Amino acid sequence: MRLFLYEKCFLIIKNCLKALLYLQLLFLTIIFTGIISSEKAYTTPAPTSVYLSVILRDFSDVHPDFERTNGVNGFAYGLDPNITLNSLDSNKKPQYKSGSYSTTTKANFDQWYNNVSGVNKSVNYGITLTDTDGNGSYTYYNSNFFPLDGMAGFNDRGRSHNYHFTYELHGIFGYKGGETFEFKGDDDVWVYINGKKVIDIGGVHNEITRSVNLDTVASNIGLVPGNNYDFDFFFAERHTTKFNFKIQTTLDFIQYAD
Repeated sequence: MRLFLYEKCFLIIKNCLKALLYLQLLFLTIIFTGIISSEKAYTTPAPTSVYLSVILRDFSDVHPDFERTNGVNGFAYGLDPNITLNSLDSNKKPQYKSGSYSTTTKANFDQWYNNVSGVNKSVNYGITLTDTDGNGSYTYYNSNFFPLDGMAGFNDRGRSHNYHFTYELHGIFGYKGGETFEFKGDDDVWVYINGKKVIDIGGVHNEITRSVNLDTVASNIGLVPGNNYDFDFFFAERHTTKFNFKIQTTLDFIQYAD
């Protein structure tokens, strides 16, 4: 009888130890799986491309601000820093600044980035920036950027390309610190971050490169790492010349708007 009780107790203890060992193995499996999952999430590679949706507006060359003659009515080629103010308006559009020699009036300029019947025709468009080497820098480059060729719009008056249009982009990015943005091209470009102008190459001119390191302007335009901010980009092609268009950036875009 006593031997039977000993054997039964031994069996119970053995089963308890097995159950305890099973629970330990289960606990370790859960912890280990969590570590692996976290590691996988942490090391997930960034996307190799970024798609940016924009609005193009086609203009006729008879618009007062397009295809002007050098030296006539005060117009001159070259950089014109007096076209736009340093902040956007409440509708996220550039504000006209007095003193410009390459534009005519506020009323005419306000047509550049607004749909106006009989003045312009708008179309949705998009470009894809690629990161070919995986370093987090995305690039779009086109040495013959005429996106409205062949699209319904104003007559090109026998020209080989549609040279007269504007380009408008709005997006949101996450600021972490160290981001840069660079544009290379000709004619007007304005870049606004958090509603404040950080790049200004307004005017009808040859190809120019401008860039901004966000850390150098963060305190002036109110950027704090860990927060999201508006990115607004405006461009105009106003003259019949060859057109290069290059964007290179490390901005982490998280939302794009038409």
